[in-house]
Amino acid sequence: MSLTDTYTLYNGVKIPQVGFGTWQSADGDEAYHAVLAALNAGYRHIDTAAAYGNEESVGQAIKDSGVPREDLFVTTKLWNADHGYEKTKEAFGRSLDKLGLDYVNLYLIHWPNPVAFRDNWKQANAESWRAMEEFYDQGTAKAIGVSNFRPKHLDALLETAKVKRMVNQMFINPSDLQPAVVEYNDDHDILTEAYSPLGTGEIFKIPELATIGRKYDKTPAQVVLRWSLQHGFLPLPKSVHEKYIKENADIFDFNLSNSDMKTIDGFHGKAGLATDPDKATW
Repeated sequence: MSLTDTYTLYNGVKIPQVGFGTWQSADGDEAYHAVLAALNAGYRHIDTAAAYGNEESVGQAIKDSGVPREDLFVTTKLWNADHGYEKTKEAFGRSLDKLGLDYVNLYLIHWPNPVAFRDNWKQANAESWRAMEEFYDQGTAKAIGVSNFRPKHLDALLETAKVKRMVNQMFINPSDLQPAVVEYNDDHDILTEAYSPLGTGEIFKIPELATIGRKYDKTPAQVVLRWSLQHGFLPLPKSVHEKYIKENADIFDFNLSNSDMKTIDGFHGKAGLATDPDKATW
């Protein structure tokens, strides 16, 4: 197993099983150098979003890395203000321009029911999805999916969708397992991606992870990322420090025991930061 090993989406698209996240990486030097360091370390899956405000820096790092485009998997996302058919087309065009790319490998609806569309979120998602199906048919998005969707949002999307959603990117880490959504994803051939797989650093407050890590000569972060892979998730670790970017990729030379997996599963709720889309204010 390595950074370039892949999962296969239901449409046959290959997606590297570990991605590099860029949420909270500031536009400019910070995001640019982080993505460049990740690509130099062997990551071939880069995740960004319009809302992160760093698509231009991410795109410049991709260009300057010298890595052939066909060897990269790039994801970006539709933000809340741009739901609806025409707005989605406009937003997608802006993201491609900022990234400097002719296509993305994955395009996601970032949030199911932002406040501005809370009274008609089903219609707004359906209209956005219709536009995304066009991107998919045209080949400018090789795969399409969603983020932060719960089963009711996923079911609603199916009422009008011609193309099934391929990915659901969620806040998943040992403290926030979201078993009901994961089970739904598994039952409907949707890949579960784990953004903030280290709980934005909150998992480091769980001392037992360090104890488990010593058994394998690994850091708590490496243990948690390995846990994510062994659950069949696709983790998207983020860092702006080259040391940790490299460390987060060094997770393919060990396997957690069944008992350690169960122990980590038992950390649910210990340092939770999960966000409920029905209560969020954005």
